[in-house]
Amino acid sequence: MFVIEDYAVAVFLCVLAMLCWGSWQNTYKLAGPIWRFELYYWDFAFGILRLSVVAALTLGSWGESGRSFITDIKQAAPGSMVSAMLGGAIWNLGTLLLTAAIAIAGMSVAFPIGGGIGWVLGIVVNYIAVPIGNPLLLFAGSACIVVAILLSMSSYKKLASETKKPRVAGIVLSFAAGLLIAFFYRFVAAAVTTDFVNPEPGKLTTYSAVVFFCIGAFASTFLFNPIFMRKPVQGPPVSFADYLKGRPTVHLVGILGGIIWSLGMTFSFMASGSAGFAISYGLSNSAPVVAALWGIFVWKEFARAPKDTNRLLALMFVFYLVGLALIVWSRYA
Repeated sequence: MFVIEDYAVAVFLCVLAMLCWGSWQNTYKLAGPIWRFELYYWDFAFGILRLSVVAALTLGSWGESGRSFITDIKQAAPGSMVSAMLGGAIWNLGTLLLTAAIAIAGMSVAFPIGGGIGWVLGIVVNYIAVPIGNPLLLFAGSACIVVAILLSMSSYKKLASETKKPRVAGIVLSFAAGLLIAFFYRFVAAAVTTDFVNPEPGKLTTYSAVVFFCIGAFASTFLFNPIFMRKPVQGPPVSFADYLKGRPTVHLVGILGGIIWSLGMTFSFMASGSAGFAISYGLSNSAPVVAALWGIFVWKEFARAPKDTNRLLALMFVFYLVGLALIVWSRYA
């Protein structure tokens, strides 16, 4: 399998993961205002599974280091496979809630809150499990992210007061999404070998772990998404018949969104061997910065907000970027 051993390359892959995780939501926007997120999500779930299998059969099977994908799954312990799939199910519910929050509050609000909470708690959880990096710098960076989250919430309150959007529902869904997303990575990381060159027996390589993660996410969609379809957070209920009415291009856009997200997941775990799980998670999950930029400058979600909102948004980005820099630095200190 293809193994990353250089920290600089690992950081670069984390940046790519950040771009993927902060950009997939644009495909939901591109699907159009009448295409509900519950319908979009079926294609998204299929897309994440598809890319993970392709990555495992290519990058996960090339080279002489580690174990190839097929060899790896043959020797994997049931506990490792279940742990990765459980992580996928937890992430899936969190992402469904986050997508619902995007539908209500927009990308530039849902992601800084939901993604930010998941980011900070995830760093803490993964550092406790595998303490790599300077804890002072790592948690100082996390504190900066907390400030950015509070600034994002203040910005949204100002926007909601002007546009009459349902601010409580958007913030509550974002918080719930963040709490779930914070823990998914640890379940997957627990299934992954700590030595990528000479993998431990019974554990999974990164590529195999991502496949089982995506299997868990895809399978749990059939449990969670019908509930959202029958009891939607916004608008009337929808059915699978509505999904079948979608144009081929709309379905392809959803699949593309899943592929983009799954590519980010693959990059993040490829980097974890050199960077450590806490730093890899922290850098990859700085996606809220990217998502907020898309929401503000491309989708114009704050176009009708009061003028002083711009100062809050600017401060939000400053604190996010400072937090990101401290997290990168923590590996060197």
